[in-house]
This record gives sequence, C-alpha cells and structure tokens, in this order.
Amino acid sequence: MSIHEECGVFGVISPRNCDIASVVYYGLYALQHRGQESCGIVVNDDGVFASHKDLGLVGEVFSPNILSSLPSGKIAVGHVRYGTTGGNNRNNCQPIEINHQKGRMAIAHNGNLSNAVELRNALELSGAIFHTTSDTETIAYIVTKERLTSGSIEEAVSRAMNTLDGAYSLVLMSPQKLICARDPYGFRPLCYGKTEDNMYVVASESAALKAIGAEFIRDVLPGEILVFDGETVVSHKEHCGEKFKRLCSFEYIYFARPDSEIDGVSVHAARARAGEILARYHPADADIVIGVPDSGLDAALGYSKASGIPYTIGLIKNKYIGRTFILPGQSGRLDRVKIKLSAIEENVRGKRVVLVDDSIVRGTTSGRIVKLLREAGAKEIHMRISAPPFLHPCYYGTDIDSEEHLIACKHTVNEIAEIIGADTLGYLPVEELKSMIGSCDYCSACFDGKYPTAVPSDTRRDRFEQKLSSKIKDKNKQR
Repeated sequence: MSIHEECGVFGVISPRNCDIASVVYYGLYALQHRGQESCGIVVNDDGVFASHKDLGLVGEVFSPNILSSLPSGKIAVGHVRYGTTGGNNRNNCQPIEINHQKGRMAIAHNGNLSNAVELRNALELSGAIFHTTSDTETIAYIVTKERLTSGSIEEAVSRAMNTLDGAYSLVLMSPQKLICARDPYGFRPLCYGKTEDNMYVVASESAALKAIGAEFIRDVLPGEILVFDGETVVSHKEHCGEKFKRLCSFEYIYFARPDSEIDGVSVHAARARAGEILARYHPADADIVIGVPDSGLDAALGYSKASGIPYTIGLIKNKYIGRTFILPGQSGRLDRVKIKLSAIEENVRGKRVVLVDDSIVRGTTSGRIVKLLREAGAKEIHMRISAPPFLHPCYYGTDIDSEEHLIACKHTVNEIAEIIGADTLGYLPVEELKSMIGSCDYCSACFDGKYPTAVPSDTRRDRFEQKLSSKIKDKNKQR
C-alpha cells in the first residue's frame, strides 16, 4: 500500500483584472504546511490559461521572475501537494488543466477517493489515457465527461459527485467561473471569504484567508457546491445531507495550522483540550512539560494547565526544515530529525520531563526525539500523545501507512515506551476525541477501524509501477 497524500487548495476570483497570481502565491504560502512536495498556479486571463507547476516549496518554485511572468487575470487556482511514496514526479503536480470540446478547465483537489481504482479502470476501458497517478485526474475526466452533456460546469460537477466516493475538496476554474465543492462526508476542510476589494477566496483553511486579507465568511458545507462569477455566490445543496458528516479528526490533531478554525472549531483550542484530557488520564510526577514543535505545543500547554506542571520550551525547531511526517522514505525521516530539532539543555538537564507530541506512527521519529532529550540530560521522559494509537490505514488522504508499518499494531503501550526509550507512555483515549473536537461528526477510522465508506479492495496508486517493482524483486531473488 502506498502512502497517501494530503494537500492544500486555493482559489480566487476578482471583479477586475489584477495581479492575481501573487494573491494565490501568498495563499499557498499560508498552506505550505499541508504539502511540501510540489505546487502550482493556473491563471485565467480572459479565458486564456497560463500556469507554472513544479516540484519544491512555494518560495522555490515561484521565483520573482516566474511569478512576474504569469499574466494578470480575474480568476486563478493553486495547489500545494503532500509527498507520496512512488508519486514524487512532475506529472502529479496540480492544478490539472484540461482542454475539452466545451472549453478549458483547471482543477485542484485535496483528499483521496475510496473508489478511485474502480473509476479509473472503467475510464481506461472506455479509452481514457492517464498521465498521472493521482485521483485528481480521475475526477477531471469524470467532470469533463459530464460537462459534454450538461448545461453548465456546476451541473457537471454535481453529476460527477453522484459517482465519486470518499474524500474530495475541490477548487475548479472554468473560463468564466470559480467553483468549489466538498464531498458529502466533509472529510477535508474547505472555506471561503471575501477581501475589502471584493475578491472571493476559497481555501483549505481559514488561516490562508487571513494571509491575503480576506474576511472569513463560512465553511463550505459537506456536499455543497459554490459557484462564483466575480459578482455573486450561488450555493447548490443537492448533495448536502446525503451522508453523515465525517471530518477527518487528524486535521485537528496534526494537519491544520493552530490559527485555523475548521467547521466552527478552533484548532488551537482542540489541541489544548487534548492536552487537558491527557493530563487527566495519564498524570505524571514531573518537573516540566514540553511540546514537540509545532503541533505538540498546544497540547503541551493544555497538559500544563490541567496538571499544574510548569510549561517550558525544551525543543527548538529549525524553521527551514519541512515536517518529517510528510517526507517519503524512512531514511529521509531520520536524516531530517537530526537537523530539525535540538534540545535546550539548560531547561531539561536533570529534569523529569513530560514530552507531548501529536502522534506515533512507526516510532522511529519518537525514539530519536527521546534520545535527544536523554543526551541533553533529561532525568525522566514521560511521553504523552494527543492522538489515539494508529491501528488502521486511512483511505481518505492522511499519511497513515498499512498496518504492517504501524507500531501500535505490533506492540503494547509499555512495549512501545521501551522501544522509543520513554519511561512511560500515554495516548489520548479514542472515546475522548468527541471531547477534544466538541462533536461526534468526525472520522476516526485510522484509530478504530470504523470506515464511513466501503473499504477499497484495491489500494494501488500506480499498478504499472508496482508491476515493475515486482519484476525487479523477482530478478533479485533469482540472483
């Protein structure tokens, strides 16, 4: 099973021509934490599309010269992409652009379809030729197919949603319109706002709206389609209420920025509540509480508040290094940890430390962090995790690998503590996710195996690549 991706989408429409690429650029910068493999921008200059996409961070891909080469326009869409195993190539850069009989379209997508393989197989058997391994191209094909017999692009998107299953937050651009849509489960966040000069902006997180000076209006409802023409906003709700809402709980635990608000819930407040819950369920006799930057800091503050143990800074993060969790390959993870974090010896030496982090997946990163603190002189390390143990893979766009690689599937809590070198270990109880988030409208399948959709029978992202890998393995065996 491949590691799936998490991404960030951004779209803007202006009533007048402007340097719209720069607006998307700053929006993508604010969403950089959601994807560090690749990024792209497509600008609509009166129906003529111009784009630039490449591997790398937003600041690397869009140099001043590249950014200035993009034309002014009224509509633009952008995307940052999360790293995948076997999917790190330019073909998978988004937004994807399509030319079809009724015009042009650019589409950016966050999430994973649970019926992607079935849909792709059907399309290929009908003659479709794919250039990428992403679900986004499948969505683009289906929307395009529906557009040929639909009266409008929004009708085509609505018809396509009858076929799609799983997680998808979409931002789509036609020659005249900006459209966004959120799957009926609402797995992935999506919101929109408006600037003082009457630009409408759509983004994965509210923090990206703030970054370009837009006022948050509201979240896109699960199943809702919004159509922007530069002057008005029209909502289509024919798919709303088709499913029970199941926002990914890991958005609050890890993915989203703490200054974002998702579906009316502050990410910072949710993480702080997780820390308070941990202090209640897993108290520790300790001198200080520290958090692992960045997503463990808010929970550490909550733990300190509830326990009365002083909070301090124990680990410093190199701000120029990306998040290890979204880097493909084990060697990459370990190399980045070595240069990403350093301990403040003065604060931890001789201390009994409560160390709060957001998750343990394979255990290698956690072990390295514990070792850093030991080397800095920490007397005891009591690790607390603001998520339940990962026990099942995710099919909706979170980097939760197969059960084979999940440490909690093979070892008890005490065994994991010993493996990573901690004195004690405590996880957030899965039943307390509702207290953390403040509702029961979330997906926790990676923790409890309760999948909202049918579990895919085939999870391959690129069967051709897998066949090639199998041949190489067979040759190695023969040797």
